[in-house]
Amino acid sequence: MSNFTPLFEDNSLHGWRIVPRGIRLLEKGSAEYNAAWEHKGLWTIHDGIVEGRQDPPGSGFGSYLVSERTFGDFELIYEAKPDWPADTGVYLRASEDGFQGYQVLLDYRCSGNIGGFYGNSLGGFHAISFTLDAELDETGTPLRLKLDDPTNSIEPLTPEKSALLQYKISGEEFLKLWRLNDWNAFRIVMKGLIPTITTYINGTKVAEIDLSKVSTDCFDSDAARAMNGIGHIALEVHDNDPALGKDRWGGFSACRWRNIRIREL
Repeated sequence: MSNFTPLFEDNSLHGWRIVPRGIRLLEKGSAEYNAAWEHKGLWTIHDGIVEGRQDPPGSGFGSYLVSERTFGDFELIYEAKPDWPADTGVYLRASEDGFQGYQVLLDYRCSGNIGGFYGNSLGGFHAISFTLDAELDETGTPLRLKLDDPTNSIEPLTPEKSALLQYKISGEEFLKLWRLNDWNAFRIVMKGLIPTITTYINGTKVAEIDLSKVSTDCFDSDAARAMNGIGHIALEVHDNDPALGKDRWGGFSACRWRNIRIREL
């Protein structure tokens, strides 16, 4: 991996900025806008591990950690270890405020997906081939992952979501490769102005989307072209909301990342 460049060095968040989620939707200078900046997320780095939590824990306020550098075509590698539940992910070619971008999902929660894609402020495409649930112990730690029950799913898996992918594995295949309550290795390859994005987890190809083949009903190709094929990398701590509440992000949940490296193509 000598040709990959670390995105974090010297146990420092230098070169990254914290931005409240949804700040773009608030009027600058309003009470809501100023309050949002008081809950910018708890982002720390220690022993090379970047950790994100809500601020304060359990408050429901999330944020983005956004790189100051921008990137175009690249290969990105990292390891991630989320608590359950944590609705998170990595944003590719993100805007300065993290609001817009291509998201590789790490929705480690009921009805969530890992390794699929979402188009934040890019038409809202949701390209996934399985959804998850978990059996938990008395502390809320997963004893095992399982597939989401479609009869009572919070966010149902539909054929339309799966059809957006040019390559996909089944939920059963995913369950065999995921390392429960441990670090999992991700590799993402992104190429093209209207990009093709490919995700690998623990060495296995999980999903691929060619956005040139995705309908404008769910993908804003004009907005994508306006990005000029470049943008920031961003990590996410999600807000809670009326739809999912604490099922989206647990009171003291965190997500952790390490060995985050990039190779420009």
